[in-house]
Amino acid sequence: MSPHTRRRRTIARHGQLHSPGPVSQLLTFIAIGLAVVLVSGLGVASYIVYDLSSTVSANAVELDSTEELPPDISEYKGGFNMLLTGVDTCEEAYAQYFGERCTGADSEGTLNDVNLLLHVSEEPRRITVVSLPRDMMVPIPECDDAEGDVHSAMSKQQINTAYTDGGLNCVAKTVSDLTGQEIQFAASVTFGGVIEITNAIGGVEVCLASPIKDRYTGLDLAAGNHVIEGITALQFLRTRHGVGDGSDLGRIGNQQQYMSSLARTLISGETLGNVPMMLKLATTGLDNVEASTSLADPMKIVQIALAVKSVPFEDIVFLQYPTFADPDDPNRVVPDKESAEAMWTAINENAQLQVTHQNTENDGVVVTDPATQTPADAGTEAATPDPAATPENVVALPDTIKGNSAAQQTCSNGNVR
Repeated sequence: MSPHTRRRRTIARHGQLHSPGPVSQLLTFIAIGLAVVLVSGLGVASYIVYDLSSTVSANAVELDSTEELPPDISEYKGGFNMLLTGVDTCEEAYAQYFGERCTGADSEGTLNDVNLLLHVSEEPRRITVVSLPRDMMVPIPECDDAEGDVHSAMSKQQINTAYTDGGLNCVAKTVSDLTGQEIQFAASVTFGGVIEITNAIGGVEVCLASPIKDRYTGLDLAAGNHVIEGITALQFLRTRHGVGDGSDLGRIGNQQQYMSSLARTLISGETLGNVPMMLKLATTGLDNVEASTSLADPMKIVQIALAVKSVPFEDIVFLQYPTFADPDDPNRVVPDKESAEAMWTAINENAQLQVTHQNTENDGVVVTDPATQTPADAGTEAATPDPAATPENVVALPDTIKGNSAAQQTCSNGNVR
């Protein structure tokens, strides 16, 4: 380890311990690029995004990439990848909600607690969002920090320490090395975005198959459907003890239910037809956004949004990177490289993904409406797709890979802790 490296002590998140988990803050940036274009058309969107991106450009980060980016999204061979990460910076306006997390012994440093790799394929366009567990132990490459200090490569380190070593670029290098995917775009967002973005759109509807009462986050919701916003939405995304087996892996499923619902909300006619709402959404939380220089170009954001705006729900798929329990520490996980290779091969071939994993009581969500199943999620209830009714390019993923599509209805597998 470099003498300049200062690694914040991280508590075990895979086990039954407290965790902040700021996943939806990064959705503020997605909203900037996608929601504005969907509602306002290319001309108005270009003006709006130009104005918004001036804020992003001020803190733009150069990614270490050997790939020369073409001027137009349509020229990206094999599609493109965007890294979206949520960092656990304690902002003054929101610190009151996090107690010791922002004032105690675990408050030093900045961790990339949420890491999503979003792949947008060539035509026919498909979107695959892969969640990388924050507890996963991986190699971290040599990285330079903002002061120019070099942090030595690490052969095995928790993935959420990469931001501490070298900021957004270090996270991108770590994820690229792990997945074998070239990352063209990246953005990180701090605490607070979930409160503002859910308020801006009037809330996101989530479903609970059973009650959640989590004393660690303060979340207390009855079974059934709820429209959540503000601090309640933040508590919902933070809860880990309140769903499944209480692990970070169970929480990912719960977060993916929220993101699926948010995708449906943003693309729905009611939301996209409300121009004032979209403008408010697009201007929310920009002070919390850090982006790669490749995203500082306003027209590039417009192109990305136009590329994904017509993707059907069944082809917006959320997956969890497959892992094993770490033999050295039961509260950590290590990559399941064989299953991951099968997943990335299917993604790179632009296949329609069939999730075969069957949810159990340990998972963060349960399937509540098998009638909504598609090739992307039919396996969740052990359904067999009809060969005559499905595309030829369908790949059944290993059952070690959890996930669902935005077309599928899932509900939180809640518990009381």
